[in-house]
Amino acid sequence: MIRRPARALAVAATTTAVCMSVIAGWQRGGWLSERLVWVAVSVVLIGGAHLLPALWRSAPLAVRGIGVVLWLGCMAAASWGHATYFLLSQSHAGEVRVSAMPVVSVPAHRALTAVMAERASVAVDKAVADARHCIRDCPALRVRRTSLATRLDALDAEAADVRRYQVVEDSNAVRRDSARDDPVTARLAALLGVMDTRLDLFTGLAFATVLEGTACLLWWIALLPPDTSAVMDRHERVSAVTADVPVVTPVEVPTIPAMAEPETEVMKLRRDIEAGLVRPTVAGIRQHLGCSQAKAAALRRQVIEPAA
Repeated sequence: MIRRPARALAVAATTTAVCMSVIAGWQRGGWLSERLVWVAVSVVLIGGAHLLPALWRSAPLAVRGIGVVLWLGCMAAASWGHATYFLLSQSHAGEVRVSAMPVVSVPAHRALTAVMAERASVAVDKAVADARHCIRDCPALRVRRTSLATRLDALDAEAADVRRYQVVEDSNAVRRDSARDDPVTARLAALLGVMDTRLDLFTGLAFATVLEGTACLLWWIALLPPDTSAVMDRHERVSAVTADVPVVTPVEVPTIPAMAEPETEVMKLRRDIEAGLVRPTVAGIRQHLGCSQAKAAALRRQVIEPAA
């Protein structure tokens, strides 16, 4: 009853992790062959990260030590791939939000430096015209002074428009940047006083670690040996039957104390096998007693052969 939902959740978690790793691996490669190799490596690493703890359960100690090292490497690589997926997906979502955001249009205009440079040139010409004394041809000099003053006014107005356009462009840029960032990450980064990119990386690694750890635990429960559940079911049935039996007070009979023979390990194992608590196999005896395979085989011969 416990292993069925655990197996379903484990399959869902592994499938999700494989899809994320496939997308991240596909983004890492350039050629098609490179992308396929990245995808294959990601799938193998996901399988190792999820299934290694459940597979080395009955392995020797040396194999378990090697498995732990390999499992840590698989977990790190899988978490890194998941973090890559989270960052890429967040970047794509930001681009979608930016493309859907309305932008205030600004007409084409010259740069403010060009406008100010032309105004400086006109101001010099006007200063020279104002410094000249009218000896003859005074109407032409007055016309030039008026023309230069009008050009200065026009350039001042153009500079004011350019400054207003720059404010609008800066506002559009700020809105695009705010729309590109994840709203929760941006506010949390402002609250903690850290950079958005650093918090995005930490968040992606945290999500990846939680997903991988959950998948490992689910596969550990889903791949439990069947003997353990059978023994637990037998214990539960025996407890239920015992609870329904009425309690009978035994009659005290005087007995002569005798020397009780100590119960050996073989006798205890024979009794558990007859009670149905242990399967008469080497694996069942080994799991029941927690001993080595050689000792379990020797105990099985001592229990089974005299009975035969």
